[in-house]
Amino acid sequence: MAYILATNITSPLGATTDENYRAVKDGRSALRRYEGLWGLPEPFTASLFTEEQQQTMAIDGLTRFESLAVNSIRETLQQLPSIDFTAKNVIFILSTTKANLEPLSQSAQRIATHIGFTREPVTVCNACISGVAAIILAQRLLDIRQYDYAVVCGADVQNRFTISGFQSLKAVSENDCRPFDIERMGLNLGEAAATMVLSSQAEGTYCIENGAIRNDAYHISSPSRNGEGAWLALSSILPSLQDDLAFINAHGTATMFNDQMESVAIERAGLNSIPVNGLKGYYGHTLGAAGVLETIVSLAALRDHTILATRGFEERGVSGKINVTTNISTTDKTAFIKMISGFGGGNAAITLCRESCLSNISAKKDLQSPVHRVVLTPTTATIDGKPVPCAPSLTSLYKHFVDDYPKYYKMDGLSRLGFIASELLLQAEKVGAAPVSAQTNDSSRAIVLFNSSSSVAADKKFIETIADDNFFPSPSVFVYTLPNIVTGEIAMRNGYHGETSFYVLPQRNEELMRQIILATLQDSAVTSMITGWVDYYDENNYEADLMLMSSKA
Repeated sequence: MAYILATNITSPLGATTDENYRAVKDGRSALRRYEGLWGLPEPFTASLFTEEQQQTMAIDGLTRFESLAVNSIRETLQQLPSIDFTAKNVIFILSTTKANLEPLSQSAQRIATHIGFTREPVTVCNACISGVAAIILAQRLLDIRQYDYAVVCGADVQNRFTISGFQSLKAVSENDCRPFDIERMGLNLGEAAATMVLSSQAEGTYCIENGAIRNDAYHISSPSRNGEGAWLALSSILPSLQDDLAFINAHGTATMFNDQMESVAIERAGLNSIPVNGLKGYYGHTLGAAGVLETIVSLAALRDHTILATRGFEERGVSGKINVTTNISTTDKTAFIKMISGFGGGNAAITLCRESCLSNISAKKDLQSPVHRVVLTPTTATIDGKPVPCAPSLTSLYKHFVDDYPKYYKMDGLSRLGFIASELLLQAEKVGAAPVSAQTNDSSRAIVLFNSSSSVAADKKFIETIADDNFFPSPSVFVYTLPNIVTGEIAMRNGYHGETSFYVLPQRNEELMRQIILATLQDSAVTSMITGWVDYYDENNYEADLMLMSSKA
């Protein structure tokens, strides 16, 4: 179980959890309209720190993003002076999408070093679900007693890169967003950091009860129309005492298809009578911070026996018959659900409750030895240690072994690398009649990948499209500027609806990877996974080392 010991939110609305909660309860928003900022030709509305706030948080030697994260983490740890956070029994998990537009592992390490964490940091880069995915990872690592404490920080800042990218997708509203409303026109973006300290010990009165991550296996940037992944995630984490649910805090981006999908998923899960609220009208979409921030605000509301209003919502504009909140109300219920979705087909949900908690880990599972293994580099291609009968280049491997999935040619380099490696693994599974299987449309096979460069190659390519003398942001390039897109591509190809997660590490660390893989296996639905290292810089510098693994009781 994961008990919540301390929290912080640092946002344009305040520098503490209490300041932020009071602002939201009072109906205040940090959303403002901007024109010409960062040289962008189109106006947009966002929640951004003021220059004065940025100067207050600035730390010598750290970037704006890193300073923001450090400020939030420091304020949280100061609430727990008796705990030694430099000890080996503490894991630091960072949740972000773009950070400094450089390898995320470098920022994570600088933050960890500045705070004094001695363990290597883990960065969860799972698109918009990263924050909730980071909380789930922390819960699992504590459940299997790998660590005693987990510090989870979700953070992101906005810039020309992110704003222009979402504008290229026609997803950004010029005005304040209106989640689930019939007149919603798109999302607003925001920046913030949010931190929580979790413990395996019963030292707090609130805990994470359950968590699940499921994939739509539908599209890398559009949600499933029937809410498949979100419904599966919700179905996996419904509390034993459903009558205790006070509310559902939805993703609620105010985009046409995401809000529609969430409403369908909530109704499919039989939760349409539960109050639903969204917080994007106060903060905008804070990307990698959203899952952590919105969980903390929702926890503050639960403690205050309050159900918050959904700012911007007036009339339901989704087909799912959900109960979206328009006003603040009181509650005596003791639990809530946080749900979230993102690019790459990812969906995640957690239940948080007061006092008595029940974990979804019914029996501890362990790893078996790899069933199959594929290694790819610019000069090497092997399956189970044997060289393949063609040139090792990715396109040569595609033409020789696959050649029936033209979408391959639209993928970025990282996705091509992971796609080809997974295809070779699965072909080896079929030929070898290995004792591992995954049925289409179930949740039994997970995809868990690691690297140290994030999506650096795709990032560079997108930056070229927004150069001052060549400003034409490409939506088809932008969607690949998240490393977890490769897991979505593999899930779509094979119809896998299980967990898909991507982690960025400062360097390849087999022990840390083993811990995360083992933690993932504790999801009762997972019986096998495609996992390993997938790092891509350019066509002359890449490495995939993927394994097909299964669990044993």
